[in-house]
Amino acid sequence: MSRTRTTSLLAVLAAGALLTACTGNTPAPAAGSGDQGGARVANDEPGEKVVIGFSAPAADHGWMAAISNAAKTEAEKYSDVELKVVEGTNDVNLQISQVETFINDKVDAIVLLPFDGAALTPVALKAMKAGITVINVDREFDSPFAARSTVLGDNYGMGVSAGTYVCEKLKGKPDAVVAEIAGIDSLPLTQDRSKGFADALRECGLNVDNRVAAEFTVESGERAAANLLQAAPRIDAIWNHDDDQGIGVSAAIKNSGRGEFFLIGGAGSANVMREIKADNGLHKATVVYPSTQGADGIRLARLAVQGKSLGDLVEVEVPRQVELFAPVVTKDNVDRYLPTAFES
Repeated sequence: MSRTRTTSLLAVLAAGALLTACTGNTPAPAAGSGDQGGARVANDEPGEKVVIGFSAPAADHGWMAAISNAAKTEAEKYSDVELKVVEGTNDVNLQISQVETFINDKVDAIVLLPFDGAALTPVALKAMKAGITVINVDREFDSPFAARSTVLGDNYGMGVSAGTYVCEKLKGKPDAVVAEIAGIDSLPLTQDRSKGFADALRECGLNVDNRVAAEFTVESGERAAANLLQAAPRIDAIWNHDDDQGIGVSAAIKNSGRGEFFLIGGAGSANVMREIKADNGLHKATVVYPSTQGADGIRLARLAVQGKSLGDLVEVEVPRQVELFAPVVTKDNVDRYLPTAFES
């Protein structure tokens, strides 16, 4: 989860540029080849064996399934990586037990997407104190000492991207009615997304007129959207935080018979992108929340344990934090993002 930050558009673009640099597969020149500081290494060449434990919440929706699948696929690329994957769970105590097992097994690294970052912080600290490299994915721990590196989606940036798109589409309509269907309200990531959305709308004189929260599931999305449509007789735009719950949102809209508004999705599912490409539905855009975070975590864990750096950086260590870009996908650029989208 991303701490709330007032990210400028330039900073967001810079983060996107950093991601492009950090995730390239092309091996860098070997040390001593004339690069500044001799810091660059051929990262994809086999090194010492690295045993990595991977734990994430239950794959009960498309985005989370894509996170776990991408992590497994990334590990398979490297002959020097042995990946131990435990069953995904939304039970905090069970996930803590899984990490305890990794510690007892003396793995080299743990890539952990916690169901609850705060609740998993103590056991992550324990792993770090045991000399295990911990890579925190998506939902942040409470302590900076609980992980060697953190891979994050830009939740605040998602909101900024969605709000900026709404402002562009509703330009010249100061009385436009904007609605929001959030995810789990208790999660900081949801709070960050909502803050970014409200901040961006404020820049063009709009605000969130109607807001409901769902739970990142199809059923909760349909329920929340039905309540929203009943409460708001007129809407010009809706931002739905999550394309998985968006399946339920779309079902509720269809049942209502309404369609006077346009939809912006969140996370970037393939089914929403196909609708955007066809340009025959209410979805006109979605904001990507990369499902590559688990795969990036695997790569960072391998590099950190082997004492390597990111090939496109001069720095000799992997960074403490990598925050991924949150681009808006429209019919104009959908072909670029569709190949890596997840299925809801």
